[in-house]
Amino acid sequence: DLLGVSRHAPDTEIKKPYRKLAKEYHPAKNPTEGEKLKEISSAYEVLSDPKT
Repeated sequence: DLLGVSRHAPDTEIKKPYRKLAKEYHPAKNPTEGEKLKEISSAYEVLSDPKT
């Protein structure tokens, strides 16, 4: 839900929203949102892992 893509979406559909959100919540740009970036990164790892 965080990235707005299906669990079965191909990697190319997962990367685009991940990169957009990672830029938006990066500590250099948004220093108070470090926890949000961790959540986004975790969601990306789960979705991009072919085993899940």
